[in-house]
Amino acid sequence: MPPASGPAPAPAPRPRRSYDQYCAAARALDTVGDRWTLLIVRELLIGPRRYTDLHADLPGVSTDVLASRLKDMEREGLTTRRRLPPPSAAYVYELTDRGRELLPVLQALATWGAPALQERGPTDAVRAHWFALPLSRVLAGLGVEGVVQVRLAEGEFHVRVGGDAGVDDVSYGDGPAPAEPDARLVMDAETCVAVSGGVLTVTEGVKAGRIEVSGEGVLAKALRAS
Repeated sequence: MPPASGPAPAPAPRPRRSYDQYCAAARALDTVGDRWTLLIVRELLIGPRRYTDLHADLPGVSTDVLASRLKDMEREGLTTRRRLPPPSAAYVYELTDRGRELLPVLQALATWGAPALQERGPTDAVRAHWFALPLSRVLAGLGVEGVVQVRLAEGEFHVRVGGDAGVDDVSYGDGPAPAEPDARLVMDAETCVAVSGGVLTVTEGVKAGRIEVSGEGVLAKALRAS
């Protein structure tokens, strides 16, 4: 594994595979269709991350494959790599504007895949911030600007939604919000999946004792009425 203080080793260039089809979907898959690429995007939507952080939150990926995918993504203009200012000597990877345009793609995939989360497998890894993608579409649909902090048994994450801009103005991060959030949600992972998939509304979850909502602002009130 490459050291935290330096960049990932540059793998040998590999021939670019292509579907060789004059089709927008095929061209998109030429760029992001490799295994792990979209999950790396998922992790970088949190913000700039070190190689070691990415490897820790992508259980199952080998160091060689991760380094190769990051190199490919940088070449395709999806990510950049930069060195943090002193006293840190670490390099971080972050999405370009082109890379961030994949947010609604991942949101749609997460929403589509939510029904497959009915039962967690015994070997399934889990990170709290993985639930942010499908939930962000629900929160953005409220049409209210603000930050929601979500606490699950697996950890905390926060989602910022941009009001009228809807799903086009969403960001999320791992852990507590950097400032006081406009609303807080407490629930278990199963409930979060149900809300994200449209099976359960926040109001129904509150009435059933499965969700706690705190906050007195517009966003908290919108959540209680959703």
